[in-house]
Amino acid sequence: MDVVKLTQKLIACPSVTPEDAGAQVLLANFLEELGFECHHLPFAEEGYEVPNLFARIGSEGPHLCFGGHTDVVPPGPEGQWTFGPFNPEVKDGVLYGRGASDMKGSVAAFAVAAREYLKNNDLKGSISMLITGDEEDLAVDGTVKVLEWMEKNGHVPDVCLVGEPTNPEHLGQEIKVGRRGSLNGHLTVKGKQGHVAYQHLANNPMPRLVTLLNILARHTFDEGSEFFPPTNLEITTIDVGNKATNVIPEHGWATFNIRFNDHWSSASLKTKITELLDSTGFDYKIEFEGNAESFITQPGAWSDILIGAVEDVTGFKPECTTGGGTSDARFIVNYCPVIECGGINESIHQIDENAKVSDLKDLVKIYGRVLERYFS
Repeated sequence: MDVVKLTQKLIACPSVTPEDAGAQVLLANFLEELGFECHHLPFAEEGYEVPNLFARIGSEGPHLCFGGHTDVVPPGPEGQWTFGPFNPEVKDGVLYGRGASDMKGSVAAFAVAAREYLKNNDLKGSISMLITGDEEDLAVDGTVKVLEWMEKNGHVPDVCLVGEPTNPEHLGQEIKVGRRGSLNGHLTVKGKQGHVAYQHLANNPMPRLVTLLNILARHTFDEGSEFFPPTNLEITTIDVGNKATNVIPEHGWATFNIRFNDHWSSASLKTKITELLDSTGFDYKIEFEGNAESFITQPGAWSDILIGAVEDVTGFKPECTTGGGTSDARFIVNYCPVIECGGINESIHQIDENAKVSDLKDLVKIYGRVLERYFS
C-alpha cells in the first residue's frame, strides 16, 4: 500500500474528535505487519473516551518518535465539499478530504517511510509513533496522557518529530523549532443598571472596560526574540448582554488572547497584565486560562538532521520558525527535543482540504532521509 492509498483509507474514517471511526485500528494493523508492538491507550478524564495509539519497534536507543493525530475538525456545512469530507478522491494530482494535510497525510507518510526504511536497513535503535485522537479539541486525554504512560513504561524517546503541516506554500519552506504560548483573559467590569436618560442614577461600566482594553491593546510587551515574533494581544469579544438601547448595562465583559514568545511565561504575563489594569485604579475582575507555554528546541544535531533531510529531497533549506497556532509539541518538549515537519497548511480546516500527491510522496522521502540520517 502506497502513501496515497493509506492516506485515503485514513481519511475515509470520519474521526472528528473524539471519535476514531477505525482510523487508529487501521494504522495499527499496518504497523503490526512491519513488526511494531502496538498499544491502544484510551483515556477519559473529561468524561468522554479519547483513543490513542503508541507503537514501537526496537527496544534499545537511540529512539526516534513520530508524534501526530488522527482526529480531525468537523467538516463544516453539508454539501459544500467537491467530493465529500470523508470520501477521498484524487483529481489533477491533488488528494481531497478532511485530514489530507492536517494530518493524516503525514501520519501515513511516516508509516510508509518506516516500512521502506525497515525493508532496506537493519534497525539499530527504536522507531515509535505516538498518535492521539485528542489534538483538535481539549488535548487533555491525548498526547499528554500518552507521554505519562510512556515514561512509566520505559518508552521516553531521545528525539521527536511531529508531522504537523509546517509549510505555507511548498515543501522545504519551514520547520517549526518551537511554538508561541497562548493565554486567554476574561475581563469583567461591574456597574449599575439604569435608564440612559437618568445616567446620574446609574453607573455605566463600558467606558471603564474600554479604557482597560485600550491599555492592554496599546501596550508593547516586547520586540520579539531570535526565533519568535513580538508578543501579540488580540481582543476577541466585547459584550454586555444588553438587548435594549435605552438601558445602561449592569456589567461589561471582554475576552482577549495573547500569543507570547520566550520572553514570557503564563505566570509572568498574568502579573504584567494585572499591573497594567491596576494602574487605572478601576475595579475589575479577571480570570485567566491557558495550557500552552512558549518553547524552543535550540539548534543542534536534531535540527541539523531535519534541515538536511528536507534539503536533500526538496532542494530548499527550510527556515526554522515558531509561528502559527499551538500543537502537541508543547507537551513533548518536556520529555525530549521536538521539531515539527510536515506538509502544506494552506487548506487546513477548510472546505476541500487537500494535499498534492507529489507532496505526500516527497514527505515519505523526507521522513525516510530523517531515519537514514538519524540512525547512521
